[in-house]
Amino acid sequence: MELVIIGLAACLASALTLFSGFGLGTVLTPVFALFFPVPLAIAATAIVHFANNLFKLGLLARQADWRVVVRFGIPAALAAFAGATLLDGFDRLPPLSVYEWGGTAHEITALKVIIGGLIALFALLELWPRFQALAFPACYLPLGGLLSGFFGGLSGNQGAFRSAFLIKLGLSKQAFVATGAVAASIVDLSRLLVYGSGFLAEHFSRSRELLLPVTVGTLCAFAGALLGARRLQKITLRAVQLIVAGMMLLVGVGLVTGLL
Repeated sequence: MELVIIGLAACLASALTLFSGFGLGTVLTPVFALFFPVPLAIAATAIVHFANNLFKLGLLARQADWRVVVRFGIPAALAAFAGATLLDGFDRLPPLSVYEWGGTAHEITALKVIIGGLIALFALLELWPRFQALAFPACYLPLGGLLSGFFGGLSGNQGAFRSAFLIKLGLSKQAFVATGAVAASIVDLSRLLVYGSGFLAEHFSRSRELLLPVTVGTLCAFAGALLGARRLQKITLRAVQLIVAGMMLLVGVGLVTGLL
């Protein structure tokens, strides 16, 4: 069942990320968090996200604006290292509280509170029309890279800020997607280097359980990218956004309260 849920979420999110505010990481991180510890969920999402962006580049690489990539991607890479290092530090902290409910012990940890809070925050931002309408001038690209990279490294949520800073540059839809895919790949590579030398190495025995879910998620994300690339146009997906955001809010609350 977990493979079915992860596969469907990856396919849907990958298709949506081409023409909506939701990103693959925004949707897939809380899905993985239902089945794995939060750090492993973020790392698993990073692998699927990275592979999917490389696949999208194979479809649209020639359309990328490399001047934008440099101005946005370099600050994003540096900030992603910082965010991922902070995540690794939070993973080492002891539980803030432990309680029993329904005959099961639940832990409230700093990591769960922060990641759960960020998931809920980004879900609300995706539903806020004023945030969806935000667009920043090109002079703020380095700042956008810093914000997108930091939150990408810390929680996997980088797409919302990336879109807000790239949307006003006058790029074609294909160039917007391709440029975003390059920038996201840079962030993913940076944070995976930190994850691999940190909590993934420490939780190696549990990390091996990610192999099949990550493979399924990656292949389904590829299918979603192909579907989205064939329908790269503005469509109304408000109902889907409401459903996904609602689920993200539930997962975020579950993490903050220690129920997940």
